[in-house]
Amino acid sequence: MRDRLLAAEKVNAIDWRDGVLHLLDQRALPFEETWLAYADADAVAEAIRLMVVRGAPAIGISAAYGLAMAVRQRLAQGDDWEMALEEDFDVLFNSRPTGANLFWALNRMRERLLRVKEGDDVAAIMEAEAIAIHDSDREANLTMAQLGAELIRKHQGNEQALLTHCNTGALATGGFGTALGVVRAAYLEGMVERVYADETRPWLQGSRLTAWELAKDGIPVTVNVDSAAAHLMKTKGITWVVVGADRIAANGDVANKIGTYQLAVNAMHHGVRFMVVASSSSIDMNLESGEDILLEERSASELLAVGGVPVGADVEAVNPVFDVTPADLIDVIVTEKGIVERPDTVKMAQLMCRKRLH
Repeated sequence: MRDRLLAAEKVNAIDWRDGVLHLLDQRALPFEETWLAYADADAVAEAIRLMVVRGAPAIGISAAYGLAMAVRQRLAQGDDWEMALEEDFDVLFNSRPTGANLFWALNRMRERLLRVKEGDDVAAIMEAEAIAIHDSDREANLTMAQLGAELIRKHQGNEQALLTHCNTGALATGGFGTALGVVRAAYLEGMVERVYADETRPWLQGSRLTAWELAKDGIPVTVNVDSAAAHLMKTKGITWVVVGADRIAANGDVANKIGTYQLAVNAMHHGVRFMVVASSSSIDMNLESGEDILLEERSASELLAVGGVPVGADVEAVNPVFDVTPADLIDVIVTEKGIVERPDTVKMAQLMCRKRLH
């Protein structure tokens, strides 16, 4: 299946070229495919904050490249470059608060920096580490795609309808996708008749990004308003909800795009299986449960306007970006280390002790 997955890959959102990070501006999709260049850590952090790049794995990869550029620039400035580099770590660490991959990637870059020896080409080593993080995520996606597709076949067989939320494809990762990677693999194996994509307000990642990616792949996709999901589960024969994750706590609680929690509740009521697909870098074993996850809240203006045009009264609004789905609502978590069915603290700890499957 791996060769078929690679042959089907059509979308890329991150391009490291000649020491400069190039990002596909996801705010402009699907109407324009615009690439923007970033040459320092401050600019990368701003791209993360402004949602030029989004999706927890893609954010982590971008931050790693931002740090690699910072190392090169700080070295050129001469003495005390390591102290100055802490400013770059800080600006990248503070760009978004919820996704675990950002902090995992930056901590991995810091650990690699601590292992350099006198006489090493530090800039080249750190660039290679960022590239390795990027490549590793892509490989993890391919492994998860195969594992998730096997689960879908095992439990329901062919001609299925799947429902997904937000965007978890190549745009959100190092290439191919987490949850959307599973959807792609299942479709290539002839198991998917149609994918229903929640529009995912207020940034419309489902209707703008997921539908665009699936259409490029020729996968039948129907966009629906988020509030129609329960109705679709009742009437359209949906067998699986397949979503990603921005952070997973030690007990298996999952923080993901706002609206995921209500999908899990509705899925349990309708007998629809619920799958979370995320790399092990999204798992934070330092957090006992989802109650400990810091959930980002963005400006009310994102909710009260579309494309900068007001769509409602001038009132207060609450705009949480993520919610937490309790582990007891999740049928299975799929990672590149393997799968965890009915996750709990013991099973998550056992998973994290395994080696990657690829």
